Amino acid sequence: MLYQWLYRHLLVHTDPEKAHDGAMKAIGAFGRSPLARPCAATVGYTGGGRFAGILGRPVPGRLGLAAGQDKDAEAVLGTIALGFGFTEVGTITPLPQPGNEAPRLWRVPEESAFRNRMGFNNQGADAAAAELARLRSTKRGRSAIVGVNIGKNKWTTAEDAAADYAVCATKLARYADYLVINVSSPNTPGLRDLQAVSSLKEIARATREAALRAGERHVPVLIKIAPDLAHDDVAAVADMVGEEELDGIVASNTTIAHTYGEGGLSGAPLLDRATETVAYLRSVLGPDKIIIGVGGIFNANDAHRMVSAGADLVEVLTGFIYEGPFMPGKVNRALARTAG
Repeated sequence: MLYQWLYRHLLVHTDPEKAHDGAMKAIGAFGRSPLARPCAATVGYTGGGRFAGILGRPVPGRLGLAAGQDKDAEAVLGTIALGFGFTEVGTITPLPQPGNEAPRLWRVPEESAFRNRMGFNNQGADAAAAELARLRSTKRGRSAIVGVNIGKNKWTTAEDAAADYAVCATKLARYADYLVINVSSPNTPGLRDLQAVSSLKEIARATREAALRAGERHVPVLIKIAPDLAHDDVAAVADMVGEEELDGIVASNTTIAHTYGEGGLSGAPLLDRATETVAYLRSVLGPDKIIIGVGGIFNANDAHRMVSAGADLVEVLTGFIYEGPFMPGKVNRALARTAG
């Protein structure tokens, strides 16, 4: 209640990107502090690995933090302490890039949404690898379930895109519990064209093979798709996932089906479409592939809808910003009770 009052009356009037950067610095510092463990024990969530079979090792809770929040893997321990069962960092590209020019992030409070045209701003794969190596050097860091979302640099051509994804997998797979191939952001020119199966096959194969070599173990590889794909295109991606022996799909990214201007919309308007896509994916993928549902989750009821539709795990970003730091633990506890 206090956070929501502060958000509606104070935070909503701040620059959204500066607020995001400040929040991630604070969450990162909190995760490294002595306060993280007692906080996790009281307001967070520790589920004891109830969902052991999904990613090859115990996942303590079904709700995780979606990519886009912790772009450079600097706040993993803080997000876990707040009650997320896992966290997905990135999107990370082979080389550092500044992203698109500002302004590039806008609140849409009347729809409980955000619009962004960030453009994969990040410090690059080497910096992320160094950050993740430090994380994995500690007991707490090794216990965290971390996905790594990877993409291509803005200047890389479609013909060379597979090499970018392979570079990221080579440098990051050893630290990841799973990798996500991001070909669905609307903010990198031409990126969504790579969702066409003819392009996606080469990227998927290059990523999977590089991950296997670098990780010296099976690192699950998933593809993140846009919510704007027609069912026939979703089915084609699902078929390719089977053919290329990938592990699953993340559904879905931001949508361009809005009237607010450039960029992708996230938040409450996506819930119905994302849930529909998850249900359709489960029908065409069968029971064995991983589905991570993301889009429009703000509370336990939203998360239950996504799980009931067929998602193994769910992720949140915009809902976390609107609902505040107690949200992940609360939702994970509710999901655990349902599973039990």
